[in-house]
Amino acid sequence: MAREPVEIEKPKPATESEWIEAVRRQVAPLRYGTVVITVHDGRVVQIEKTERIRLEKRG
Repeated sequence: MAREPVEIEKPKPATESEWIEAVRRQVAPLRYGTVVITVHDGRVVQIEKTERIRLEKRG
């Protein structure tokens, strides 16, 4: 019995204003940290956020 091909829906590419807004949402709450933007073939494909927590020096 042959199987029918299954179509996998690819995510729609984000517009420039959409990815800029996504970056703003990641940066706004950060006090210390990094936001990394990954680009493939001239398109933003991923945004990663790493947050750091700084402890006060005592003494």
